[in-house]
Amino acid sequence: MKDSVSLRFLYKTAIGRAILKLLINPAVSKPAGFLLSTKFSKLFISNFIKKNNISLTDIAVPAGGFSSFNDFFTRARKNSIEKPDAYNLISPCEAFLTPLKIKNDIVLDVKNTSYSLSDLLKDDELAKKFEDGTALIFRLTPANYHRYCYAADGKILRSEKIPGKLHCVRPIALRTLPVFVQNSREYQLIESEQFGTVLQMEVGALMVGKISNHISNGKNQDVFAGEEKGYFEFGGSTIILLLQKDAVSLKEDLFNRIDSPGEIPVQIGEILAFSNKKDTFQGS
Repeated sequence: MKDSVSLRFLYKTAIGRAILKLLINPAVSKPAGFLLSTKFSKLFISNFIKKNNISLTDIAVPAGGFSSFNDFFTRARKNSIEKPDAYNLISPCEAFLTPLKIKNDIVLDVKNTSYSLSDLLKDDELAKKFEDGTALIFRLTPANYHRYCYAADGKILRSEKIPGKLHCVRPIALRTLPVFVQNSREYQLIESEQFGTVLQMEVGALMVGKISNHISNGKNQDVFAGEEKGYFEFGGSTIILLLQKDAVSLKEDLFNRIDSPGEIPVQIGEILAFSNKKDTFQGS
C-alpha cells in the first residue's frame, strides 16, 4: 500500500515530525474525536462512503439515519457472527493480517522493526508465556468495519490498560517508529480450554482517542468466539493476538505466509487456525 504524501511529510521530515508530536498526543486527538461525535459531522459521511467504496447492505442503519460521523464509523451489522466450532480460532475483525512467529528472544519483527514482548505488555513474566509462540497482527484501515469480537472461547483472567501516544499504524509509521510499544493499548488475558492462554490486545492509533471495550474488567467472566468485544472510534487501529507455543495450527495459506512481506485481507469471523488439542480431546 502506497503511503500518502501527508504521511511521508509527517514521518520523514523534521518539520513533519515536530507537528506529529502534537497530533499523537491524546489531548489533541480526543477533541478531534469529540468533533466527529457532533451532528455537524454527519456532513462527512456520504463522501467517506464514496471515497472508500463502503457497502451498507449488511449494516443496521438507524431509522433516523446516523446521528454523527462516529455513529456511522462504529456502525453495527444486522447479523451477529456465527458461532464457530470451539476448536476453530477466528479473526476478531475485518482487517489486513500479518502472521508472525515469536522468536525465542521474545521479539516480534513487524515491518522490519523489532518489538520486545516485555515492552509491548509491560510485564516480563507474562511475555515469557508466549515465548516461541505465534503473533497475529490485524491492521484496520479507516474503511474497515471497526467493531471486533473475541477470537476464542474462554475465561477472562485479567484486563489491563497501558497509556501511550496515538501514532498512525500505516506501514510508513511501523517502519519508522516502535509504534505498538508507544501507542495506547488495552488487552485481556483469556484462558481457553482449546487454545491455552490467549492474549487479545487493541492498539489505538492516530485520531483514535477511544478504545471502547464492553467488558472493562470481567475477571473470571466467560466469553465466546464471535461475541462482540468492543469497537474503535474514528481512524486506523490494530488488534494483536498472542498465542502460546504449539497451541494452534494455522491454515495452510497463513502458515505459508509467516514472517513474509505483505498483508492478508481477512473478514471478521473467518477461520484462521485450529486447536492442536482437538484430536487429543476427541480421542479421550
